Formats: sequence, structure tokens, C-alpha cells
Amino acid sequence: MTAYAIFIQERIRNTAELQTYAEMLRPLLGESGGTVLAAHGPQDVLEGAAPEGVVMVSFPTMEAARAFYDSPEYQAAVKHRFLGADYRSFIIGGVN
Repeated sequence: MTAYAIFIQERIRNTAELQTYAEMLRPLLGESGGTVLAAHGPQDVLEGAAPEGVVMVSFPTMEAARAFYDSPEYQAAVKHRFLGADYRSFIIGGVN
């Protein structure tokens, strides 16, 4: 079952760290089978406060999404995201 990793950016604190994260992330996604479906595009907020940005990545399975997140390579990159901004992140399974 397809799974989606959702990253909700709440507040930027350091743009240089986010740039480093983005540069490290690009090659990792291609190797993982992940496909970026949306990234910081226009929002039509229906309820609640608007986040600064949202990224949605599709993976073939929940296991593939989690393996990507837990990989040593992504964990090295994500440290820069943690320094660069406040996020909420989760993986959600798709429907059949």
C-alpha cells in the first residue's frame, strides 16, 4: 500500500541549515523510491493556522517510508532540518 510522508513547516529559524538539508536530501530521495508530490506550493487553508510550508512524498509502502526516514543518510541530513525550522512530520498509509 502506498504511503505518504508529510512534513509541515511551522517556523523557519535558519535558512542556511534548510538549504544544507535540501542539498543533502535531493539525491537520497531518488535512491529511496520516494517521489515528491507537493513542496511548498500554494495553499488554500480551510481550517486552523496556515503552515509556512508543506511537503508530501509518496513511497511504495509504509516500510519503505520508514526505512528512508530511519536510514543513516537521512538522519545525517535531517539534523540540518531540525536546526533550520520547526516541523511536524508523519507517515500515513494510503487507501487501496
